[in-house]
Amino acid sequence: MKRNGILAIMRKELARFFSDRRMVVSILLPGVLIYVMYSFMGQAMVSLYGVEEDYVPTVQAVHLPASVADLLEAAGGLNLLEVDEAAVESAKSAVTDQTLDLLAVFPADFDQAVAAYAPDSGRPAPNVELYYNAASTASQSAYMLLTGLLDGYEAQLANKFDINAGGGTYDLATEEDTAGTYFASLMPLLLMIFLYSGCVAVAPESIAGEKERGTIATMLITPIRRGDIAVGKILALALIALLSGASSAIGTVLSLPKLMGAASDGLSANIYGLRDYLLLAAVILSTVVLLVTLISILSAFAKTVKEAQTYVMPLMILVMVLGVTAMFGGGAKTALWYYLIPLYNSVQCMVGVFSFSTVTAGVAAALAANAAYTALGVFLLTRMFHSEKIIFSR
Repeated sequence: MKRNGILAIMRKELARFFSDRRMVVSILLPGVLIYVMYSFMGQAMVSLYGVEEDYVPTVQAVHLPASVADLLEAAGGLNLLEVDEAAVESAKSAVTDQTLDLLAVFPADFDQAVAAYAPDSGRPAPNVELYYNAASTASQSAYMLLTGLLDGYEAQLANKFDINAGGGTYDLATEEDTAGTYFASLMPLLLMIFLYSGCVAVAPESIAGEKERGTIATMLITPIRRGDIAVGKILALALIALLSGASSAIGTVLSLPKLMGAASDGLSANIYGLRDYLLLAAVILSTVVLLVTLISILSAFAKTVKEAQTYVMPLMILVMVLGVTAMFGGGAKTALWYYLIPLYNSVQCMVGVFSFSTVTAGVAAALAANAAYTALGVFLLTRMFHSEKIIFSR
C-alpha cells in the first residue's frame, strides 16, 4: 500500500505538470534561451573586442629606421606605409576618423640616437610616438602589436640572456587543465542556480498552491498515508526540477565556448569521461531532491504561492553564495567534514568533478549526508501534513 500511495501521488503530480503544455515548454525554454543568449553575447564580445582573422592593420610611419623596418617586415601582420613628416597632421586626422589604424613617428636618425644613448646619462631617451584611436578595435590591435614588437626590440638592445628562446613548447598546461579551470570556476555556480530555479518553479505551486486552492484537504482525507504523500510529491517535483535544470545546464555547456570567445579555443566538455558524468549526475540528483524538500517545507508554512516565494528567497541567496565559492579556485576540499555541510558539499563535489580533483570519499559522504538531510526533511514535512494548524491555515 505504501508503494502504491507514493506512486499515486507521483502520477498525480506528473500528470498535472505534463498535461499543461505551457509548463512542459518551460522545461526546455530556459536551456534554449541560455544557449541563444550566451552564443549571441559571445559573438557580440568578439565583434566588440576582436578583429577579423584576415584583417591587416594599416600603419603609417614617419622617419622609419631601417632596423625597425626589418623587424616589422619579419614579424608581418601590418600594412606598413612610409610617409613624410609633412603628412603627420593629416595622418592624425585619419586616425581620429578611423580611416587609418596607427601613426608611428620616429625621431630622425633613430638608430644613431639609440646607439649613442646611455641610460645613466640623465638625458631623455629617444621617444617613439604612436598615435591610435581607442574607440577602434583595429587601431587598438595595431597599437598593441607594434608596442609589443618595439618593446621586444628595446629589450634586445641590452639583452644579456634569453627567456624561452626557440620554437619549443613551454606552456605545459594540458587541454584538460585549461578546460577544467574554466568549468570548475563557472559551472558549479550556474548548476546550483539552474537547479534551484527548477525547484522553486514547481515546488511552491504543488504545496502552497494546493493550500491556496483548498485541494490539499481532499488529498489528505484519502486512504494514502501522509508520509507517502510527502515522499510522492518530493520525488515527482524532483524529477520535474531535474529536467528543467538539465535543460539549462546543457544549454550552458554548449554555449560556453562561444561565450568565452578566443580565450576558450578548444574548450569542450568531451574531456570528461563516463565516470565524471555519473558522479555529477548522482550529486545533481541528491541536490535536487534536497532542494525540493527544503522548498516544500518552507512552502508548507505559506498560505499562498506568493508568500511561499517570499519564504524561499533567503534560500536562493544562500545557494548563490555557496555557488560563488567555486570561483575561489584551489580545487575541491580534501577534508571530509566539508562534504557534510548541506548544499556546500554539492558545490565541492561539482568542483572536484570539473577540475579533475574528485575526492571519492567526499562524494560518498556528500551523497550520504544529502540522503540523511532529505529523510529528515521528509519526516518534518510529514509531521507538518499531520498539523491542521499548518495545513489548513489560509
